[in-house]
Amino acid sequence: MRHAQVPIIGFAAYSGTGKTTLLTQLIPQLNQQGLRVGLIKHSHHSFDIDHPGKDSFRLREAGAATVMLVSSRRRAIMTEFAQASDPDLDEQLSALNQSQLDIILVEGFKQAAFPKIELYRPVLNHPLLYPTDANIIAIATDAPLLTPAYLPVLDINQPLEITRFILNFIRTADAYLTSTPD
Repeated sequence: MRHAQVPIIGFAAYSGTGKTTLLTQLIPQLNQQGLRVGLIKHSHHSFDIDHPGKDSFRLREAGAATVMLVSSRRRAIMTEFAQASDPDLDEQLSALNQSQLDIILVEGFKQAAFPKIELYRPVLNHPLLYPTDANIIAIATDAPLLTPAYLPVLDINQPLEITRFILNFIRTADAYLTSTPD
């Protein structure tokens, strides 16, 4: 990812595997370690964070290509895309202010080439992603799993174990990011 200024790690799995649930457990643990966490979530559905009747909604509906809502507590930027197409993760990274972040977690974008932890629950009867995705760096699962020696298996029900894996990943990624020329 050309536009990644901090370590980036994804969570890839089929729908219903528990990506969001796991991330809601990992983020507070990473915060407790003093990390500032950014998150990019890929949605396969149309969504709207604005509401009819609100001024910002009316201004966007009037034709503003980008609307920024700002308060004393947060900022939201809504950008209308000229053409509907599958979002590109690297392009989204270029739009994200990474200056206040230590790591970016990504939910989805399983087809993109970047480091990912695969979440796998055999009971769901989906195929494993790692055999066809060289970017899988670990598998978090709730059942015993035979994998190649290079691929760590983590317990999906032990968020602390996954947090430790991420912290180790950050140390390695930080060394890589600081040693590569711009």
